Amino acid sequence: MHYWTGYINNAQGYYKNYFNKFNLVSDNLRIVDKYDNNIPDKSWMLYLLEIFNIQQIPIELNLICQFDEQDYFEAILSGINRYRFTKVIPIIGHNYYRQIKFNPFNLSIEFYLKNLNMQIDETYTLFINNDDHFSFQISNCFTGIEWWNKIAYEPYPIRYKIEISNLAYGFNDDNNDPKSIVFFPIGSLVANKDHENQTNYPVEFTKSVSKNDCFHYIMHNNEYRPD
Repeated sequence: MHYWTGYINNAQGYYKNYFNKFNLVSDNLRIVDKYDNNIPDKSWMLYLLEIFNIQQIPIELNLICQFDEQDYFEAILSGINRYRFTKVIPIIGHNYYRQIKFNPFNLSIEFYLKNLNMQIDETYTLFINNDDHFSFQISNCFTGIEWWNKIAYEPYPIRYKIEISNLAYGFNDDNNDPKSIVFFPIGSLVANKDHENQTNYPVEFTKSVSKNDCFHYIMHNNEYRPD
């Protein structure tokens, strides 16, 4: 009932000399088109921007699509929904900048979302109770798609054709200017999926590396048929 497929990158393996400085990850998500597909009752799917700290705690800023057509962006920590974005909403044809940023100085995680077509942005800051000694060190980055199917044991066709670009790590190079960020493109990712015996997914990834060396791909429906 829970499936995922996409790509993962190990920050240390790709940027050995800089990974311990990284405090953010970002991408651009463009909603290219909407398919005529219905999500099963009480089910949902997610287009993920996800990072893991060195404790392998997941932190996500996802586009979530539900069975009832209530699609939205959501900030998630440890699998728990923390904040639904209300100013920035999904619109077909629009491009969105997503950013997750660690701030160890005030023990917080900043989720930033901007509609680049309309120049509307929204920020949610999640403060961490550090009794559990949460690590503000990025370990891995995952980009892809996830399904939750509450009525059958299979993934289902996706709702949107989505383009992902400009996937990158970053850190502040000027402590006096929080907007001064050095970005490091993520141009090398390894395929990653759930560990079930599912070999076919109702999605295809058309991928390439863009001119700025960032990983670039489009998620679109295929002619999936369950085994």
